[in-house]
Amino acid sequence: MKNSRTIVLGVLSVILVVGFALAAQGGLFSGALAQTPAPTPAVDVSRTILVVGEGTVSIEPDRAQAIIGVETTGDTVREATAESAEIMEALLEALREQGVAERNIQTSGYSVWTERMGRMEPGLERPEETVTYRVNNTVRVTVVDLDNLSAILDAAIDAGANSIHGISFTISDPSRLETQARIRAIANAKAKAQELADLTGVQVGEVVSVSEVVGMGVFPATRAMAMDMGAGAGPVSPGEMDFTVQLQVVYSIR
Repeated sequence: MKNSRTIVLGVLSVILVVGFALAAQGGLFSGALAQTPAPTPAVDVSRTILVVGEGTVSIEPDRAQAIIGVETTGDTVREATAESAEIMEALLEALREQGVAERNIQTSGYSVWTERMGRMEPGLERPEETVTYRVNNTVRVTVVDLDNLSAILDAAIDAGANSIHGISFTISDPSRLETQARIRAIANAKAKAQELADLTGVQVGEVVSVSEVVGMGVFPATRAMAMDMGAGAGPVSPGEMDFTVQLQVVYSIR
C-alpha cells in the first residue's frame, strides 16, 4: 500500500513539473506570436488601374561613329591588295594626326572578290573574258569630339578614302538621361491614372507595382548630313537624340 502511494506521488510530481515547463514555454511562444506582424492584405486585382507612362528626354549627341573604307581594283589579287594596304596605312596615319586614338579605330570589314566580264571580239568563237580583282577594307572610327568630325572626314578623303557610310551619333553616358526619363514617365503615368479615375468616378490609391517596358532607349530625333566627296566631307549636323522610357504602373482603386 505504501509503495502504491509513493508511485502515485511520483507521477503527480512529474505531471506538475511538465505542466510548469509547458506553461512557461507557452508564455514565451505567446509573446513571440504577439510580436509577429499581421499579413498584408491581398490586393484585389479587379480594383486596380493599369497605365503605361512614357518619359522622353532630348539631348545633343556627344560622339559619332563612321565607317570609312578604301576600295581598290587590280588585274591581280596582289596588285589590288597592295594598293589597298598602302592607302589604308595613309588613312590610319591621317586619323592619328587628327587626334583619333588607336582604341577608337577598329577594322570592320575586309573583303576580296572577282569580277568577270565577257566581250565578244570579231573572229572569236567565244567571248573574251576580262578578270578584275576588287578589295574593300573598312574601319569603324569613333569620334569623341564632334567639333572635329568634319576635319576628320576631310583628312580621310585626302588620304584616299573613297567609301564613307554608316555615320551614327550616340551619347557616352546615358545613365543620367535614364533617370530623367523615368521621372517623367512616372509623372505621365500618374496623370493618366488620375484621368481614368476621374472619368470612372473613383480615386487613385497606392502604387501596387511598377515595371519597365523593355525595348525602349535612344532614338535619333533628327539627323542631317551633307557630303561632297569631291570637295571634302562638308557640313555634318548631329541634330538631337531622344531617350524614351516606358513604365507600366498599377495603382489600387480607393
